[in-house]
Amino acid sequence: MALRGGAARWIIVAMVFVAVMLNYVDRQILALLKPTLEAQFRWSNRDYATLGMAFQVATAFAFLGTGWFLDRVGLRLGFALGVLIWSLAGMAHAFAATVPAFFAARILLGIAESVGTPAAVKTAATYFNHKDRQLALGIGNIAPNVGAIVTPLFIPALAVAYGWQAAFLLAGGLGVLWVGVWLALRVKPVALDAVAPAPVPWLSILRSRETAAIAIAKILSDQVWFFMLLWLPDLFHRLFGLAQGTLGLPIALVYGMAACGALTGGYLPTRLIAHGWSVNRARKMTMLGYAVLVLPVVFVQSVESPWAAALLLGLVLFAHQGFSTNVFGVTTDITPARAVGSRIGIAAFCGNLCSVGMIAFQAYALEHGWGYAPALAICAGSYLTALLAIHLLIPVIVPVGERSADVIVAH
Repeated sequence: MALRGGAARWIIVAMVFVAVMLNYVDRQILALLKPTLEAQFRWSNRDYATLGMAFQVATAFAFLGTGWFLDRVGLRLGFALGVLIWSLAGMAHAFAATVPAFFAARILLGIAESVGTPAAVKTAATYFNHKDRQLALGIGNIAPNVGAIVTPLFIPALAVAYGWQAAFLLAGGLGVLWVGVWLALRVKPVALDAVAPAPVPWLSILRSRETAAIAIAKILSDQVWFFMLLWLPDLFHRLFGLAQGTLGLPIALVYGMAACGALTGGYLPTRLIAHGWSVNRARKMTMLGYAVLVLPVVFVQSVESPWAAALLLGLVLFAHQGFSTNVFGVTTDITPARAVGSRIGIAAFCGNLCSVGMIAFQAYALEHGWGYAPALAICAGSYLTALLAIHLLIPVIVPVGERSADVIVAH
């Protein structure tokens, strides 16, 4: 069905929101069912970390191709194929009975889910002008947190009532339904050059210092996000003795705060720019504020209440999502819409691949009795370092409308 008018674009945002939410439901189910699956299949911490690393590595290398794939074949078809394949891969977990079978399912899931990030950013660049784009990115960046809230609230109960397999089947089935609705929608884009398949100067984008800046920011921020996504339930279990059935509410609080951070990450720079700030100043000062908010994470192991810990960790992910929304915003600021998927795909490859180190490090730390203190210290300094890298490599953020596309892509 063809949709027209400004409101139609927000229907597209809603569709992207649901897709990214399901993306995170699919990937977080494993973390929530860890105690059940460990007991049934006798996994070790190393087995669990291996599954997490397999997902990260598969996603990382897929990012090198999926961003280019979206730019090359077009957003509508590329996004639909990605969601369909990751939904089927998620459902395949229900039929796995061994570590190698879960390993294979995680790899396929990781490959297909890599389409989510570049598709979400490319959608904002395709259907929204510069004025509205940041809000669209902020709303889209809430979706991972909603997925992370919904999953602990419903998945453990669903697994208890109907078996752990039902959790994977339900999430995957919803993704298949999404594909049908997405293909039925037709909305007129703002950036016409981003819709049709087009050649993209991928090597020029790869070599640019702007891509290096976004990649470094993704590495340093993604390692915190994926560390939290994979290890947060275990952290609450180890520090406070919370069983699987009681983990849901504290974790939901953490990701609820993260969702608020994503929305403010879209709102703040927009308001600052409206008050006369330059894009460069608005972006960097907003990101500095979020980076400072992460610093108290080092005190998580000093609190006695799981709710106090949830508030501290929620503050961290509030700041992470605000910061991350602005990393995406910088990408759309400096990149023509036809090449956004490729640039964010390269950066996401770097972020996901390097996050494997953080996942493996935490398993090593637990095996050697270090707990979570070293990883939390790394998280504290990651965002200030990321902002420094952006400032050094992009001293002045100049929006794409103020430079020619050839200069932006090949710089």
